[in-house]
Amino acid sequence: MGNQKYLRFEDLEVWQRAAKLSAEIYKNLKILKDYGFRDQITKTSLSISSNIAEGFERQSHKEFIKFLIYAKGSCGELRSQIHIGIVINYIDSEAGKCWQRETVKISSMLSNLIKTRRTFLKNSL
Repeated sequence: MGNQKYLRFEDLEVWQRAAKLSAEIYKNLKILKDYGFRDQITKTSLSISSNIAEGFERQSHKEFIKFLIYAKGSCGELRSQIHIGIVINYIDSEAGKCWQRETVKISSMLSNLIKTRRTFLKNSL
């Protein structure tokens, strides 16, 4: 993919932050008895870092961009689920607001990475 700065997806700060957020959500919701909600929100959180990793490993700028877009979509979905979790008292308000701020930051980082990759792709054609 011609990416000398990052040799592994684990080196990307956006992946690190997404993986950390997912782990926090899993840990905090492990005793939640509403399995449908718990399974959905944990799967959504896991899909952000997973899509970043999958796109990176495909070693194609076009594919990487596509999976970054999927990750960004999952980030929005997660923010919505966190909001609902707070409202229905499944998620502590303070923790949930912290997670929401982190999803906004991750989404912004993904937007910037998508923009950079699109520019690189356009200039390499």
